Amino acid sequence: MKPPVLCARETITVGEEAAVQAPAETPPNSVVFEDNGKTGYLYALDNSIKANPIVDAMMIYDVAQITDKHLPCKLEVVWSGDGLVAVLFLNRHPHAAFDFGERRGYCRTGYPPPDQRWPTSPDHTWDDAVLQKLGLP
Repeated sequence: MKPPVLCARETITVGEEAAVQAPAETPPNSVVFEDNGKTGYLYALDNSIKANPIVDAMMIYDVAQITDKHLPCKLEVVWSGDGLVAVLFLNRHPHAAFDFGERRGYCRTGYPPPDQRWPTSPDHTWDDAVLQKLGLP
């Protein structure tokens, strides 16, 4: 098993517009985190789809509900060595993951329901087992 790869590291401020791209080392998969000032979302992209590569999206936070949004937040995206699983960490805590092999998303909010293009994913409920695919406990 190839070791996990850190593909993005940024310091953001919750509620300030930001976009962080984190492509897998091997195309075509990538994820993008976006804070539009009101919400934070993580998007799964299949870049082999030219018209609209976004295959799923998950809400990470609602800015209005974050009490310490004024503090800097360390954002990291780690990919599994095989380029199939991406995990979003905020302040070293896993908040969301996309498993491109299983066509599934996992997040702490569980919202919104999965996109129709990933019909094998019944919901976005978080499961710590996805971290094992990175080789993490």
